[in-house]
Amino acid sequence: MYKKGLLYALMGTVALVMFMSAGQVMGQDEDYPQEPIIFTKPVKAVIFDHKSHIDNGLDCDSCHDDPFEMAAGTAEENADFNMKSLYQGKYCGTCHDGESAFASNTRCTLCHIGVKGYNRLMGTSGEGEGHH
Repeated sequence: MYKKGLLYALMGTVALVMFMSAGQVMGQDEDYPQEPIIFTKPVKAVIFDHKSHIDNGLDCDSCHDDPFEMAAGTAEENADFNMKSLYQGKYCGTCHDGESAFASNTRCTLCHIGVKGYNRLMGTSGEGEGHH
């Protein structure tokens, strides 16, 4: 009886290790930022969610260090971080070209949440920000 219980425990441990390893290989480990990134430059606001990209089979190396550095805020520091560059295949446009993933000039509101969306996300009214 003891040997049978030990065998089941060992099989369970092996199965758990295999499941966890498979999750990491498939990009499902959770060693990526869980909170969305909210770009506020050049426009307010564009949202990026690592999880949706991981769920679509990408891993960190798919985007880091090219086309994005592995440091928050660095893309926004570049003068060419804009839609024109995306349309030319830089940044998000590396994959969002209409072939690898939906084109950067389609499904705009999937990423662009605007000032009102940003304020809702931040839990603020946005008053005094100078919009009409």
